[in-house]
This record gives sequence, structure tokens and C-alpha cells, in this order.
Amino acid sequence: MTKFVVWLVLIAILAVAVLGAWWWFDLRWRPQTVTKKQVEIVNILEQSGFVSPGLGGPKLYMIGFRSCPDCIRYVEEEFPKLHEAGVDTRVIYLARDDLNGAEKSTPIERTTVAELAFTHDWGLFERWTASPLEAWTAQGIPPADGDQIRTAVIEARRKTINDLRPLLKANGVEVGENGLRYPTLIWWTKDGEMKACACEKPETYRYVRSDLGAK
Repeated sequence: MTKFVVWLVLIAILAVAVLGAWWWFDLRWRPQTVTKKQVEIVNILEQSGFVSPGLGGPKLYMIGFRSCPDCIRYVEEEFPKLHEAGVDTRVIYLARDDLNGAEKSTPIERTTVAELAFTHDWGLFERWTASPLEAWTAQGIPPADGDQIRTAVIEARRKTINDLRPLLKANGVEVGENGLRYPTLIWWTKDGEMKACACEKPETYRYVRSDLGAK
């Protein structure tokens, strides 16, 4: 009887260890399947003023901001693989709102975000993201500050994020206290499922590539 109990304890410990390892290395990095408020989410994304290379493959929406380190890494490491697979990377970059009196965006960033929303110029996005942050001057682009229309565009982009936040949270996607976590990705699998994740960590990337048919 004692041996039987010992074996049961050992089996239980092994099961817990296996489940723990499964969660640690796999489950916690998997994206969420979006099943609630899909129409509302799609409408917000489609009307967001995104910029994309216009490829004909699956759609991937990426929400972030220019100085976000995890966004920079995702663009540099994953976009080439996704583009090779024909994925249409639809980028929604925002100029973050002030927080507790601290400015979270710069005049140059606001100017560039507004211009991208107006022109949907993928070449401009590529030049912006390829340039060191401190070197980008938004030369030749009309300033957003002091321009009511361009400022309204920036505010509309912020509202887009605020509107998305509760919808994504209701589907189990991790969000921040005052917005989203960046980059937040939203895409569709080949079977038509909508998925999303706060893909801050490289461990999440393989699931996105797998769903979108990228290497």
C-alpha cells in the first residue's frame, strides 16, 4: 500500500511538472482567438487609416508607436518573413497622449503619424522606421501641431485605440492600464479564425508566422 501511495505521489509530481513546462514554454505564449465583437473590431481596424505595402495575402494589423522597442524589433525581424509570404502588414502607429502631465510623443512623431494617416504612404513608413529616432526630422511634412485637421487625425487615432481596448480585453487579450500593450497584433488564420495577442515577446512570433503561412 505504501509503495502504491508513493507511486501516486510521484505520478502526480510528474504530471504537475509536465503541465507546468507545457504552460511555461507553450501555452502562455499562444495568441487569443477572438470570438466576441468581431464586427466592431473589424470596423475599427478598417477605418483606422492604416498603412500597408498592399500585398495580396493574409492581413495582419499591427498597433504600436515608433519608439516602442518591441515594435521596432517586430518590424525588423518579422516583417521581412511575413512579406515574403505575401502577408499584408497593416500598421497603425499612434502618437501617444500625455500621461499625468508628461508628454508621451514628440512634435515630429505627431507630424509623421498624421501624414501617414492622410497619405497611407508605405514608403514614408519604411523611411521613418529605417531612420534612427533622433535623426528623423519629418522634413517636408506639414507640422501637425497648430493644424486643427491634423491634430484631429491624431486624436482620432488615439480614440481608435481606446475603442479597441475593451473589445480586445473581453477576448482575453492582455492590455495596458491606459491603452494597449505594444505591439498588439490582430490577424486571421487560413481557417478564418480571428486571433490577437500583445506580442511583446519573441516567443509569441512563431504562432503568428504559423497562422499566416510564413517561415
